[in-house]
Amino acid sequence: MTDSTLDRPEVTTTAGRVRGRWRDASAAFLGIPFAEPPVGELRFAAPVPHRPWEEVLDAGEHGATPQRTALAEITLIPEPSYPGESTLNVDVFTPRPGDADAKLPVLVYVHGGGYVAGSPASPWYDGAAFNRDGIVTVSVSYRLGFDGFGWIEDAPANRGVLDWILALEWVRDNIASFGGDPAQVTIAGQSAGGGAVLTLLTVPRAAHLFQRVYSISATTASVTREDAERYGRALAAAAGVEPTRAGLSTLTEERILALQGEDDAVASPDAPADPLAPLRALASGSALRWAPVVDGDLVSAPIGAAVADGVGADKALVLGATDNEFNLAAADMRETLADADPAALLTAIGVSEEAAGAYAAAHPDLDTAGTLGQFVTDTMFRAPARAIAESRAAGGAPAWAYRFAWTSPTFGTAVHRLDVPFFFDCLHSERVGYIAGEQPPASLADDVHGAAVRFIATGDPGWPAYTAPERDVQVFDVPTTVVRDGLADVGALQSAR
Repeated sequence: MTDSTLDRPEVTTTAGRVRGRWRDASAAFLGIPFAEPPVGELRFAAPVPHRPWEEVLDAGEHGATPQRTALAEITLIPEPSYPGESTLNVDVFTPRPGDADAKLPVLVYVHGGGYVAGSPASPWYDGAAFNRDGIVTVSVSYRLGFDGFGWIEDAPANRGVLDWILALEWVRDNIASFGGDPAQVTIAGQSAGGGAVLTLLTVPRAAHLFQRVYSISATTASVTREDAERYGRALAAAAGVEPTRAGLSTLTEERILALQGEDDAVASPDAPADPLAPLRALASGSALRWAPVVDGDLVSAPIGAAVADGVGADKALVLGATDNEFNLAAADMRETLADADPAALLTAIGVSEEAAGAYAAAHPDLDTAGTLGQFVTDTMFRAPARAIAESRAAGGAPAWAYRFAWTSPTFGTAVHRLDVPFFFDCLHSERVGYIAGEQPPASLADDVHGAAVRFIATGDPGWPAYTAPERDVQVFDVPTTVVRDGLADVGALQSAR
């Protein structure tokens, strides 16, 4: 196929026709707006479905992104930023554009970035490999940081969550035109995106919009209504405006982005410098200030509590993490902490003396910085994943747990985001070599991506579900194996927090 106008694929959506572009055996439709631009009166409002257009919309290039500055050096994933006001878009990748009878299963992917960064336009999120395997793929954008999650006196809470829901409603109403089946939708995401799909799992308003959840390295942290208000009032006060839509709308986007990243906008200016503060915040779950808010309405409870109460039990769930997600969090302090007692430092970041001693004793091969970093990994990612799997098992709901244990040859550990190019089977994509080395194992991509394909298509990833007493866990490595009680090492961590 050529890329001329006549040979480019066109599809009709509820708002008008869109024109994508062919790439080998599939087509990409990029930057399709599912909502009106969140500017002016809509800046801090709930998202509004995009009005119809008359001419064919060119969807051959990525649309504007909520992220304004690319952060690849921090996130490790190339996630480009594009300017513009119409930032609420979907990218659709499909092998069967225009074939409403194809009824292919659908993957909807939510990017990570701590709810303040990230972009759906990453080449890693291209759905080509999933298209090859008969799956329509959609990557969605959402408002980030304060714009998406900050408390404002007279604005709806959880605007970013509302963006996710409206994007899923767009998928429900339009994906058949791209060859997808709206009754076979799996939502997936990594890091904050993993937290996003777990949040959606617990939001009744979203329940009818998807059937399965694949959560990768999810942060399960949420913000209380009280903390959200405190953060929002502090940001407005730092800017010298009222904490209202009118007051905050006088601030430029650049000013709010600067304020939301300043620690002293929400912390006491008299607080002494504390080198362990970042680790304490990460381990306690308080590091994410701009994140889904437990508002008692749209989001009625924290993720763990909602799952324990059986919310979302009708949805099949896969979840897991890399073995060493945030071990690098303390790496810069390795020399400084070389002679320090790891148990004492764990106590200093809020762990009970008994639990700190037990944790340090259980990791004799790690130095002090390594012990602190592994503790952050375990408390932020691995222990919450196990707790959710336990809750699901206790309630008889389907759940499958995994670990990604393969070690990056460049970082020396199974770092945060290392598994993403294996999930998308894009090992030859931009920047993959930086995180996974120049020759990442294709067999591991076959295992990770293949499990995702099976789950999206059938609801079963191909290894035993997590049930007592076996508590089987898939360990993605070379070779991949199933390990009985494969998350036992983090089973006692809940009491350490």
